[in-house]
Amino acid sequence: MIKLDQFLKFMGVASTGGQAKLIIIDGGVKVNGEVETRRGRKLVLGDKVTVEGKTFEVDL
Repeated sequence: MIKLDQFLKFMGVASTGGQAKLIIIDGGVKVNGEVETRRGRKLVLGDKVTVEGKTFEVDL
């Protein structure tokens, strides 16, 4: 498992944890098609994260 904010940093969507937090809190992230505002949301294998029209699948 990986937390949502860590995943955004890992994928290069956000350069810092603070930037990831702002993107998430502003409602700019969807997990499996639903807006997610919890930066600590734990992602599991197969989850799909969409940010700015780009979708990333968790395969860690």
